[in-house]
Amino acid sequence: MSIYDSENYEPSRSVAHLVGQVRVELLAALDRDLTADRHVADIGVTAAQFIVIARLAAAERKKSASDLCKEMSYDAGAMTRMIDRLESKGLIRRARCPQDRRLVYLEMTEQGRAAYPRLREISMAIQNRFLRGFSRADARQLESLLGRMLENAA
Repeated sequence: MSIYDSENYEPSRSVAHLVGQVRVELLAALDRDLTADRHVADIGVTAAQFIVIARLAAAERKKSASDLCKEMSYDAGAMTRMIDRLESKGLIRRARCPQDRRLVYLEMTEQGRAAYPRLREISMAIQNRFLRGFSRADARQLESLLGRMLENAA
């Protein structure tokens, strides 16, 4: 069964367009709030950098820059520059794998682990703002539906 057909497809009202617009607005709000927050503004973390930090914080296994590129659909050169910036801010570090020196993993520093809870709070506050008027059940259903879309993409 097709959801869209030539009679009811309006690109600017499609799920793909709306999901993309929500992503753009979420990242813009996160950038604004990270810049305005007195606890983390001096660190200078961007929304894109927060995503890297959050993925490292939530990782069940060590991650490489290549892993992050795949997960985030990010260009390797752009990822290298972002990692360089996060490393210069003292939030993450590169660590060679002792068993295979060719492998370089990323890990959060003590400073990164200390900053993460506040960064996470800011992100949660923004998501809660975007979900204002939704019930918890609505939010869980939206998560489930978006999860199903991601499964279909795979």
